[in-house]
Amino acid sequence: MLVPKPANSWGFFAHQKINYYAVFLLPPEMLVYFKANIIFLTDHAVDPDKRRFSMAAEAPRHYIDIDHYGAYPFDALPRKWDEAIKKFGSDSLQAYGIVPWHIQFMMARLTRAFSEKDIPKILKTSAELGHYIADAHVPLHTNSNHNGQLTQQQGIHAFWESRIPELLADKTFNFFIGKAEYLPNPGQFIWNRVMESALAADSVLRFEKLLSHDYPDDKKFAFEEKNGKIMRQYSSAYTKAYNHLLHGMVERRMRQSIFAVASCWYTAWVNAGQPDLKAMMQHPLSDSDKIEFDQLNKSWMNAGKMIGREE
Repeated sequence: MLVPKPANSWGFFAHQKINYYAVFLLPPEMLVYFKANIIFLTDHAVDPDKRRFSMAAEAPRHYIDIDHYGAYPFDALPRKWDEAIKKFGSDSLQAYGIVPWHIQFMMARLTRAFSEKDIPKILKTSAELGHYIADAHVPLHTNSNHNGQLTQQQGIHAFWESRIPELLADKTFNFFIGKAEYLPNPGQFIWNRVMESALAADSVLRFEKLLSHDYPDDKKFAFEEKNGKIMRQYSSAYTKAYNHLLHGMVERRMRQSIFAVASCWYTAWVNAGQPDLKAMMQHPLSDSDKIEFDQLNKSWMNAGKMIGREE
């Protein structure tokens, strides 16, 4: 039996779905360009996770263990980066994750790329920004018990964010959402989404613990197909029961991720002066860009364990 690499953040499936559907929330002036590049935006939604196997600095960009800073609403943690650095220092912030700040860094980078009409940077930054925004919507990306390792629930991280959407998204989730909106205060918007995730983390852990009492291991796990291979994983029955207990939380957070990604792309474009994207349609990626992506794929395929904490 072949064993895949561990699932990261939303899992490749969900990250790619989120970027894909986000494209269709954009206004016509952006849709013409983003839809033409939808395969790139979908495929490269997972590049940040691939880098986790080769770059030590990558991991903290995906999460924040906000419970380290006390109890909700975590007032001990300044929301502004400079103030947080002054209070806790860079090493400490990196140790417990920086996802809400990194999203803002990436939004600034995307705004500059739009302003400069830098085609490769627009595409790469849009794809990767979508990844980090989606991560901020995952409850266990905001909690130090990120994989149930403190409560004997190892594996719950991938269960929530990979197994549920892989089993149910195409069959039952509704991704008709509406339209992207301009965000007058993107930083506050992202922090609000992080706080929502933090509040939901307890339910993610508690409901799985309760459900596990009703399912012996031979019912909780099963050998089922995934990506053309038969492997031991959470059974379909257990997965559906957990999703029911969560009252559609995974679908809801995926929908909110899609809206957030599209709205952040749109906001960066507006803040850059709404450049004409049609004029950029005939500018393919350079050979050096293609080499960079090829090297990233090779390093990921040949890597062993990811650097930093596993999820």
